[in-house]
Amino acid sequence: MERKTRVRFAPSPTGPLHMGGVRTALYNYLFAKQNGGDFIIRIEDTDSHRFVPGAEKYIIEALNWCGIRADEGVDENGNVVETPSERHPHA
Repeated sequence: MERKTRVRFAPSPTGPLHMGGVRTALYNYLFAKQNGGDFIIRIEDTDSHRFVPGAEKYIIEALNWCGIRADEGVDENGNVVETPSERHPHA
């Protein structure tokens, strides 16, 4: 049985999305779409010391502006569905 391609982009919400992050997201997004797969966004909020309030929303909005839309990890309103600290609150 062949497995479906799944790729992810996992930025940290420590500030604005930079061009290197956009490039990585675009490569992953295009690879997923070319192979009939899913592009997943997983916000890595494990660096609590450098966390910037509002950065998650900014990252998602910037990716959407670039036409990079997640198949998983972000709801239809652009809200992050779940972060690592929500999955493992005691980690």
